[in-house]
Amino acid sequence: MYPIINTDECVGCGVCADECPTGILEISDDGICTVTELEDACIGCGNCLENCPMGAITEIFEDD
Repeated sequence: MYPIINTDECVGCGVCADECPTGILEISDDGICTVTELEDACIGCGNCLENCPMGAITEIFEDD
């Protein structure tokens, strides 16, 4: 699994990045959350999804 960020909904608050234990999420210079090149390190814990106040994150399986 890995997170997909809805950039239209993301406000760049950084909660998801703070809650990610693997550090694959970061806030870009334009103030939007992005998934780093380390997306394969995602452990599928769902912390980002559960804590995003805007509901801007979904997780998908690599097979989807």
